[in-house]
Amino acid sequence: MNKEEKQEVIETLKNKFSQYSNFYITDTESLSVAQITNLRRHCFDKQVEMKVAKNTLIKKALESLDNEKYSGVYDSLHKVTALMFSESPKDPAVIISSFRKAQNGEKPTLKAAFLNGDIFVGDNQLINLTKIKTKNELIGEVIGLLMSPIQRVIGALQNRPETAEEKAPEAKAATSASPKAEAPKEEAPKAEEAKTASGDAEKTPEA
Repeated sequence: MNKEEKQEVIETLKNKFSQYSNFYITDTESLSVAQITNLRRHCFDKQVEMKVAKNTLIKKALESLDNEKYSGVYDSLHKVTALMFSESPKDPAVIISSFRKAQNGEKPTLKAAFLNGDIFVGDNQLINLTKIKTKNELIGEVIGLLMSPIQRVIGALQNRPETAEEKAPEAKAATSASPKAEAPKEEAPKAEEAKTASGDAEKTPEA
C-alpha cells in the first residue's frame, strides 16, 4: 500500500469516526474468510458497518480528529483489528455474542468499545454491553411508568360500583317520566235533571 492509498484509508476512517458516536474494536484473528463473510452479513442485517484496517492507520485517523478524546483506545490497537460502527451502542455487542455462540468459538473478541465518549476495555465487558438500554428502550420505559398510574385510575373508574348519588338522577328521571294518576272527578248533575227535581218540590198534593 503506497502513501496515497494509506491516506485514502485514513480519510475514510476519519469520516466513519466522525459519523458514528459508537464503535467497537474487535480482534478477528484466526477467523476464516467464510466466517468473516458471515460476520459481515450479521452486521449488515443490524445496520452495523464493519471495516478491517491496519492499527497504525486507525490510530492516525483518531489522532487527527481528537487525540485526547480517543487516547483511551490506543492500547487496544494490536493484532488483527476489525472496527464495528453503529448508531446503537449495544448492537455490535449483541452481534459478537450471538456469532460466537453460533460458531461455538471465542472470536471475534472485544478489545475496546467507544460509546458516546465512554470507553470500555476488555472482552470481559461484552456481557454488560449487551444489556445496555438504547434511547428508544429508555423512552419506552419512561412512558410506561407515566402511563401506569393513569391506567390504574381509568380501570378503577370503569370497574367501580355506582353510588346512591349516581343512581338518584336516574330514579328522578324515571319518576318524572311516569304519568301521575288523576283522581276521578264526580260528574255534575245535568241541568235538566236539576230543574225537574226543583219543579217536583214546588208542587203540593191536592186535598
